Amino acid sequence: MNKKIFAIAIIFISFSLIVNAGPLAYGACQTLCNIGWVSCYAAFGYVAGTVTAGAGTPLVILGCNAAQGACMVLCAPLLVAPTP
Repeated sequence: MNKKIFAIAIIFISFSLIVNAGPLAYGACQTLCNIGWVSCYAAFGYVAGTVTAGAGTPLVILGCNAAQGACMVLCAPLLVAPTP
């Protein structure tokens, strides 16, 4: 039984040596998406986080939100992608 646990531990350790920047790349990508989102709001004279998505929300704000969502979707594979 101990040999099995040891073998599994060795496998996980060797995989962790291969994948070392996936979460960092994911976090950096999300940070860039958020910077773009705040910049998009500022370009139209709004402050990010202060506008609620109600019936009277300007279309440009909805466009900024949609662009941020699309950017975040593109970041998702970076979390699990092996990055040497």
